[in-house]
Amino acid sequence: MRRVRAEVLNARKLGVYHSITIVAPEVAERVRPGQFLSIGMPPERAFLLRRHFSIHQASRRGGWAGTLEFVFDPRGRGTAWLAEIKAHQFLDVIGPLGKAFAYPTKLNTCLLVAEGHGAAPLYFLAQELRARGKRVDMVVGAETQEHVFKPIEGKRLSQTIAIVTADGSLGERGSVLDAMPAMLDSTRAQVVYAAAERSTLRAIAELCMERQIPSQVTVEEPMACGIGLCFTCTVPLIRKDGSGYDNVRACTEGPVFNPARILWDRWLLDEPRMAPTPPEGFPVVKAWPG
Repeated sequence: MRRVRAEVLNARKLGVYHSITIVAPEVAERVRPGQFLSIGMPPERAFLLRRHFSIHQASRRGGWAGTLEFVFDPRGRGTAWLAEIKAHQFLDVIGPLGKAFAYPTKLNTCLLVAEGHGAAPLYFLAQELRARGKRVDMVVGAETQEHVFKPIEGKRLSQTIAIVTADGSLGERGSVLDAMPAMLDSTRAQVVYAAAERSTLRAIAELCMERQIPSQVTVEEPMACGIGLCFTCTVPLIRKDGSGYDNVRACTEGPVFNPARILWDRWLLDEPRMAPTPPEGFPVVKAWPG
């Protein structure tokens, strides 16, 4: 990982979300889908913890070479400050952090499942999979049309796509879990990647295990440091020999995991009771509320 002073190239609003593109070639050349960035807050602010966001795009060549894009939902003081950032300002950035998605070698048909702006890192993954000659299909869901992240981009990246919203304002009415079985059947998916809330990820994991389809998920955990020091983002992971489990850190051993090894009963039991306003940031790895 590298710590850089990155210039903001572009800052814009995408529906209910905000997008920031930064110039950070030292980070962009190393990043892979599933990893995240740690963004420093201004020193004069009363809140000190950095904010953590998954990476939506990384450009290593062409006119945008050396740039990175991250997306967030401004819900707290930190992301509210970030939402006011303008082009040519600078951010204190550490990255890339965390464990990335693994690309399949022999398997060729990939189904990507995302809720809300969980689609952001999966679109990055879709680009990388397509570059490796893999077939990409998608299930993208959200509460409302405004919360569906870049549906046109999803259509461009996928062979087929199912868009679902809880209120039926875009695509079919329902959840990603409602759309998954039919998509698995129609695409004959050989591997599944997912970004969603805990209960949805558990249901996806169970469906994949039932059908004997390998899968990888990005998990949602509150985190403070982002570099493995504070142990606030632990996930109970079953040991490979089945002898027990270890509480591993989502920021270093994750945020990408094999969901078949997550001890779901314990992890869901330990889920923090959130305030009415959800934690800010992209839901792979979140900062503390505000």
